[in-house]
Amino acid sequence: MEGGGIKSTFPSYYEILGVAVDSSAEKIRRAYHKLAMKWHPDRWTKDPLRSVEAKRRFQQIQEAYSVLSDQRKRSMYDVGLYDTEEDERWFHSWLRREERKSNTAWRSCRQWSMIWFTSSNQNPCSRTDQWI
Repeated sequence: MEGGGIKSTFPSYYEILGVAVDSSAEKIRRAYHKLAMKWHPDRWTKDPLRSVEAKRRFQQIQEAYSVLSDQRKRSMYDVGLYDTEEDERWFHSWLRREERKSNTAWRSCRQWSMIWFTSSNQNPCSRTDQWI
């Protein structure tokens, strides 16, 4: 199988990046950077019709690079065992953990601000953008 993996009905990650299956990590990295610069959504803001396509293409490029740049994921993808859904579940659980950490930091800040505010009439946590 030529790098089709589970998503064999869609273009392979190698096709998305325009590289051969036996490409080196450096060649994959260079192809990614070239395509990411070309299709970055910020470059297409003045053309709303192409903006949607640019966002879709950029997401495909990001996904392809995230798999092909990681040797473990790439090996699994090459033999057809890579599951993007499993990778997404990991990402979403990581994101939830980070949000909980952020909320904990914010609660801690609120507690300290109460102490600080009562003693000095200043609130160091009055601006939320300091903690985001």
